[in-house]
Amino acid sequence: MATLEVTPQADVNLSERAAQEVLQLLERQGNPNAALRVYVEGGGCSGLNYRMAIDDQVEEGDLVSTQFGVRVLVDAMSHNYVKGASVDYVEDVMGGGFKIDNPNATRSCGCGNSFSAEEGESSGGGCGSSGGGCGSGGGGCGCG
Repeated sequence: MATLEVTPQADVNLSERAAQEVLQLLERQGNPNAALRVYVEGGGCSGLNYRMAIDDQVEEGDLVSTQFGVRVLVDAMSHNYVKGASVDYVEDVMGGGFKIDNPNATRSCGCGNSFSAEEGESSGGGCGSSGGGCGSGGGGCGCG
């Protein structure tokens, strides 16, 4: 009898609105089977930056979930910082963009793209050093 390999679930919650935006993006790119990768990297005002990318490769150790028709990928290291986080798509006078609400963040700056968490806190570079992520244009987010 064969055993079924189970991939642990990515514990990042995607809102229906965010999923709609991702599905439209995948459609525009002609890659409807790709996934949304949510991850963190060092930098920014508070030490870590949220990142999201379209990815068609599931890497070893990735946690995977499917929500509202969108596969969400989170690598194991990033999962330590974003487990339980929610991703939404919001619009305001500056335009639209993805917003991450992270219960693990102990401090953030600017538009919330840069954060730190109690476990493994790091001190990062200058404000917005990696750019992007705050909205459709990535601009207009400062620290302070």
